[in-house]
Amino acid sequence: MASAKLLDLLNRAIAGELQAIIQYMWQHVQWKGVEHYSVSEGFKETAIGEMKHAEKIAERLWYLGAKPTTQPAPIFVGNTLKEMIEFDVKAELEAINLYKEIMEVAQKEGDVATKEIFEEIEEDEEEHHDFFTSLLEK
Repeated sequence: MASAKLLDLLNRAIAGELQAIIQYMWQHVQWKGVEHYSVSEGFKETAIGEMKHAEKIAERLWYLGAKPTTQPAPIFVGNTLKEMIEFDVKAELEAINLYKEIMEVAQKEGDVATKEIFEEIEEDEEEHHDFFTSLLEK
């Protein structure tokens, strides 16, 4: 059985994924201007990726006997493209750090499946972080 700490971390992960889904979706919808065409699809694809992460985490949490949260973490859309991307870089870094903590706790508890799920998700989050940081450099 998973510890209360691990279950809490998993629900924090879902809240973060829900936040990212909404944040990136709204950025995709709201951003206009010349950069819209080159950036908009990236926001949309990233939001869809985050949706898949949330589902995977929720399924694992449910399997472990806990109820997944439906409340997202605070959402920060931003007003300019630069501000949007800065919020996104921050969200991805927070996710990466949280997922490393989840992997450590899962490892200590002998929960190999949860650790492997988060290794895969964390790799995606690093790709998202790379996408957003490369946009800031342009």
